[in-house]
Amino acid sequence: MRIEIVTIGDELLLGFTIDTNAAHLARELAAVGVEIVHRTTVGDDAGDIADAVKTAIGRTGAVITTGGLGPTSDDLTKPSIAALFGRKMIRDEVILEALKARWARYRRLGPFPESNVAQAMIPEGATIIPNQHGSAPGIWLEDSGGRWVAMLPGVPREMKGMLADELLPRIVERVKRAGETPTVVRSRTLRTTGIAESALADQLGDLARGVDGLALAFLPSTESVDLRLTSRGLTSDAADAALAAGVLKLRGAAGRYVYGEDGADLAETVLDACRRRGVKLSVAESCTGGLLGARLTAIPGSSDVFMGGVIAYDNSIKRGWLGVTDKDLEDHGAVSEEVATTMAKSVREKTKTDIGIGITGVAGPGGGTAAKPVGMVWVALDGIGTQARCLRLFGTRNEVRQRAAQAALDMVRRSLETG
Repeated sequence: MRIEIVTIGDELLLGFTIDTNAAHLARELAAVGVEIVHRTTVGDDAGDIADAVKTAIGRTGAVITTGGLGPTSDDLTKPSIAALFGRKMIRDEVILEALKARWARYRRLGPFPESNVAQAMIPEGATIIPNQHGSAPGIWLEDSGGRWVAMLPGVPREMKGMLADELLPRIVERVKRAGETPTVVRSRTLRTTGIAESALADQLGDLARGVDGLALAFLPSTESVDLRLTSRGLTSDAADAALAAGVLKLRGAAGRYVYGEDGADLAETVLDACRRRGVKLSVAESCTGGLLGARLTAIPGSSDVFMGGVIAYDNSIKRGWLGVTDKDLEDHGAVSEEVATTMAKSVREKTKTDIGIGITGVAGPGGGTAAKPVGMVWVALDGIGTQARCLRLFGTRNEVRQRAAQAALDMVRRSLETG
């Protein structure tokens, strides 16, 4: 089955809202063997919506739209597509009563708004796609030739829920009825850190061009480089087997740079490793300003591992709270191995943890010197795997801070693996 996606909304065209709906639809449909052949975005204009859907349905006969199903004057998806199919709009009393009941259930102030009646207007002959995640029902509209359009809300939470609950099962059933043996597009991702994209490609050697017929993509970000393996044209079971074998080969080649798969978070990986070892952490941060602590506390359940820390931004805090000496500050400066090491040791002792982390650096954009340029960061660990490293990071102020926090987490991960 070949499907086109049309996402609708001025906010998408103007760039105020990122179109995550199309990406989610493409991933979920590919996973069940449905090929997305075209994606279009249009604004809240009836003519543009009709033109986009008409073109799409002419190419594939199967279209999914998101957006434009709300109660306001800019929600024009239903009447625009109804006109394409030669259908008039009619009021569905069951939907209207459900909308009124929902309004009353949430005890909203005032009478039921007349504008909400628009959500109960549907194309004649359409099938309702129930929405258990919001107010706007979805619509399935099909002509005598089997060409169809499925209209889903633009709110991502509602769209994702309705896709999983209602639309994907309907599409899978149609594929089965057609007697097709579906192939899938399926991916697995390895997450690496501490190595640049080009260096990682060299590390992988011949595998950098693909693994046993599986396409390999390098996906660099501020904090890491992801390796995404993709299988196309295989059945579900065959794809899973091929990807499992491919991931093993990549892991072997990338070695200790790999810290997880798919949506793994390095902070969560570190916390899990600490948990297995019965290890507790604390942090003393200067240039990262609490970013490392925020990464750790963003993970649910982190309190059994992460005890807390200090944001020692000014030198007076480094002296008074962390015992950094005037001599070290004068002789070596705040951005130095000596200061980072003292910060790590002091915070570990004060919080009675097994590992203390100290970070101090020049995040920029100003403040750098020839000896200590912007992007120079010292990270120290005290306790298990005691060490200190000087990092030369690049990018904006925020990117330097993010990379420093990531590097500190990776130092902990590696120290726990070997310590």
